[in-house]
Amino acid sequence: MKDLKTLDQQYVANTYARFPVELVSGKGSLVYDETGKEYIDMGSGIGVTAFGIADDGWQAAVTAQLGKLQHMSNLYYTEPCAKLAQILCERTGMKKVFFCNSGAEANEGAIKAARKYAAEKKGPEYYTIVTMENSFHGRTLTTLAATGQDHYHELFQPLTPGFVHAPANNLEAVKTAALENKAAAVMIECIQGEGGVIPLEKSFVQGLAAFCKEEDILLLVDEVQTGNGRTGALYAYMNFGIQPDVVSTAKGIGGGLPLGAVLFGEKTEFTLGHGDHGSTFGGNPVCCAGAISILERIDDDLLAEVKAKSEMAFSMLEGAPGVEAVSGMGLMIGIKTAKPAADVVKTCMENGVLCLTAKDKVRLLPALNIPKDVLAKAIEIVKGACV
Repeated sequence: MKDLKTLDQQYVANTYARFPVELVSGKGSLVYDETGKEYIDMGSGIGVTAFGIADDGWQAAVTAQLGKLQHMSNLYYTEPCAKLAQILCERTGMKKVFFCNSGAEANEGAIKAARKYAAEKKGPEYYTIVTMENSFHGRTLTTLAATGQDHYHELFQPLTPGFVHAPANNLEAVKTAALENKAAAVMIECIQGEGGVIPLEKSFVQGLAAFCKEEDILLLVDEVQTGNGRTGALYAYMNFGIQPDVVSTAKGIGGGLPLGAVLFGEKTEFTLGHGDHGSTFGGNPVCCAGAISILERIDDDLLAEVKAKSEMAFSMLEGAPGVEAVSGMGLMIGIKTAKPAADVVKTCMENGVLCLTAKDKVRLLPALNIPKDVLAKAIEIVKGACV
């Protein structure tokens, strides 16, 4: 570990405050460090390894594709890309899919499409995107501008212009911001993940969807963290009874390989044409083969299991000593603790559980298929760390 830490600090850009743990292997929801110590993984790579580490089905799909084509440019057709797009459209009611590599790129694609749509329908002055205060949409200059948290902006001025932030759950404020600024779109996360695992109010989301439809303002839903079964529905917006115009997603869809997607609805399916957007690695056949194996298993039974595990976790945590509040949905859980969240995470790690933070909360994003007994064991350790 000492040699690896020295090597990392010498050659890897100093952008991460790493925990003092070297992880070397794992299976399912269990991972091991270089000493052989076992940890229950309650972070799943920040919501990425949807079916855990070294999942057999995912491995088989990826390995089989590696033996055929590991990459081919988007000048040619490949089966995994087309098949994955079909699955996404059939499962969501959306019409077309653009593939990229990450959540930030997916949000960039959604923003580009919204601006082109509005410019063609209403005029080039309709370019503003309204996002929510406390939101997080990525780390590129444009998705930082979309992010409604000032501390992310401070060191990187000037950011991309054309973004206005309004308070979440305040429909009148969002309407005013959209109309006064000639908005092309409103962009939301149904659950503000990096902002503290805070679900939006259903009445707000439904009212916003109705307003956007009435004014022909596109509704973009960022499902980077909330998507692909995380909340107990395939995509979180399905819990809110709306149909977005554009959906962005990434993280869990690839099961551990980099993959992002932009899903376009009826209004926007033909907005982007030849040359308007592109990605060298987007739709990579290996990543798409892995994603197919993930999505084919996120069925009604699996989603029911996610909901049941969520209910168990919430019931175990709510009212526990040192736990002030529990928020979230499905297996996307935020815990407001009396102790500093960082201290709780440190104690959990010492006791064999890996979890995350989100603002002042402990954040749990376990694999969707984590066994109930393993989840219960991890929750007990988390509860013990809160005291």
